[in-house]
Formats: sequence, structure tokens, C-alpha cells
Amino acid sequence: MEVGRPAAGRRSNLSQINVTPLVDVMLVLLIIFMVTAPMLDQGVEVNLPEVAEAPGLPAQQEPLVVTLQRDGQVLIGKARIDDLNKLGPVIQQALKGKPDREVFLEADQKVAYGRVVQVMAAVKKAGVETLGMVTQLPEE
Repeated sequence: MEVGRPAAGRRSNLSQINVTPLVDVMLVLLIIFMVTAPMLDQGVEVNLPEVAEAPGLPAQQEPLVVTLQRDGQVLIGKARIDDLNKLGPVIQQALKGKPDREVFLEADQKVAYGRVVQVMAAVKKAGVETLGMVTQLPEE
């Protein structure tokens, strides 16, 4: 009898991992992520003003974004604020416990300047230390 060979009439066991179910699960997960990724778009559609170059503000945490839509509606995230007098307390509550009290303002370029200034004043009145204006680069 040779060493390393099974005796005559006996079968040897081959240990192999069947990866087919693993590949099937991974493909299903890939498809799920591909379908759900476009739905994770956060924010509200706003036509931002275009500027050639503007200095950016470094953000250590996820900033609070106040959005001013074309029709004059004010939103924090996706929550609509109907009265500017309520904007201050909502911002104060959202920034509670955050060391850097910064807010970014996304204002549609078609919104009247006076409305933008009103929102900026309400944000500053809420005790915000840094107010950044969000813009976009011009399309070339």
C-alpha cells in the first residue's frame, strides 16, 4: 500500500466550500444597494446661485442646513417652517449639544433678496455663530 493513497475500496473525502450560495447572496445585496442608493438623496431641490470661486467652510460634523425655496418656503432638512418666528427655536433645538453652532443656508437664486436677509436674521437671532451660504460652480 502506498503512503498518502486511500486503501482500495475506500473513498477519500474532499473538503471544498461551495461558494455558489455566497455569490447568490452577494449579488442580491448588490442589486438591493443599487436600487436603494438613488433614493437616499437627502435635501430639497434648490436652484443655487453660481459663483466662480468661493472659500469653503471646514465642517467637523454634519452641518444644519436651512433651505429657502423659490416660493419663499423655509425648510430645515425636510421639515417645513411656516413662520419665521418659529425658525429660531427650531434651530436652537437642532443645535442643542453641538459645540460648533454653524448653519448652512441654501437659497434659490430666484428668491427675493429681502426674504434671504429675513431668514439670515432669524438664524443669527437663534444664536448661530457661523452662517455659511451654499453655492455651486457654474456649468461650463
